[in-house]
Amino acid sequence: MFKIKTYNKISVKGLGRFSLDKYELSSEIGHPDAYILRSHKLHGETLPDTVKAIARAGAGVNNVPIDSCTEKGVVVFNTPGANANAVKELVLAGLLLGSRGIVQGMAYAQTLQKMTDASEMNKQLEAEKKRFAGSELAGKTLGVVGLGAIGSLVAEMALSMGMHVLGYDPALSVDAAWRLPSQVQKMENLPALLAKADFITLHVPAIKPTYHLINDEALKNVKQGAVLLNFARETIVDPQAVVSSLSVNQLGQYICDFPEPCLLGNDKVIAMPHIGASTVEAEENCAVMAADQLMDYLENGNIKNSVNFPVVFMARGGDCRITFANHNVAGVLGDVLSVFTRYQVNVIDMVNKSRGDIAYNIIDIEGELDDNVRQEICALKHVIALRVLR
Repeated sequence: MFKIKTYNKISVKGLGRFSLDKYELSSEIGHPDAYILRSHKLHGETLPDTVKAIARAGAGVNNVPIDSCTEKGVVVFNTPGANANAVKELVLAGLLLGSRGIVQGMAYAQTLQKMTDASEMNKQLEAEKKRFAGSELAGKTLGVVGLGAIGSLVAEMALSMGMHVLGYDPALSVDAAWRLPSQVQKMENLPALLAKADFITLHVPAIKPTYHLINDEALKNVKQGAVLLNFARETIVDPQAVVSSLSVNQLGQYICDFPEPCLLGNDKVIAMPHIGASTVEAEENCAVMAADQLMDYLENGNIKNSVNFPVVFMARGGDCRITFANHNVAGVLGDVLSVFTRYQVNVIDMVNKSRGDIAYNIIDIEGELDDNVRQEICALKHVIALRVLR
């Protein structure tokens, strides 16, 4: 039986995917085979040697120590696209808040609460509403930075509303390119996009190359009065640079999902409390995807949507399945197959994939794997972790 340790409040719909005859789930398990979590931070915590995988019910994995997990052969999964629609809808709300004086108008309306004469209130509202006049989104230009699952949905939504859409993504995958509407004008670099967009929305992951991607230098290229939206991650934007740009009226507004001390109290900032994926549907979708990926890995060794291991899938065949991770250097697979040859182990099928410094292998064999064979493979140089799945 596999033991899964849960962190945070995981949707019951996701947890219900685990069959009780194969899995034990609890937040108190001491020696788990895997973790499933949302925003719980694992940095600084000791990872038990029994842990083989971590499933993050969400897209961002900055709460997981990826490098140390990779060194131990622990596969880290995320759920890209599962919360994409929820974030897309909040981006739409951000665009509307940035183009119309909605927040300011609502705040003004609350100042009239002591008025008791309805006709007098209506007269006051009619006199003052011109202060909150805005502009329509149709015909404006939206720059989408990051064209993955969320960015492509945002681009499609903006096009349907009559906006012109510019897109920039230096790491655009083939799958993402197929999803992207053909009407999106692809930009060669970030400064070119910033210079032309009335609205800029960010949808890149929080990784080293994107740390403070939007900084003082980048904001010098922004079209004067543009609205910047950040519903991705706080580290992508330098908040002090935003404050400086707003103060000289280069940047018109900043709308984000990540309040920071220097942003609060600024009339040109609308900050939300990290609610981009906070819908019932998104939480359910993320939990279901995380659970399914975790089960397929624990039971079959297959890997999909991992942030540190390659995509690997092989249908079950033979009597026994062996999976192992190794440093991505020449000769390791050959050494393993040499061990099989000495012990006359018949290989039915196999697949080998690599990603950066890590390689991963699935091998189906005839019969059972002798424990001596397992020990010899584990002792091979550069083999990190081995599993036997019957």
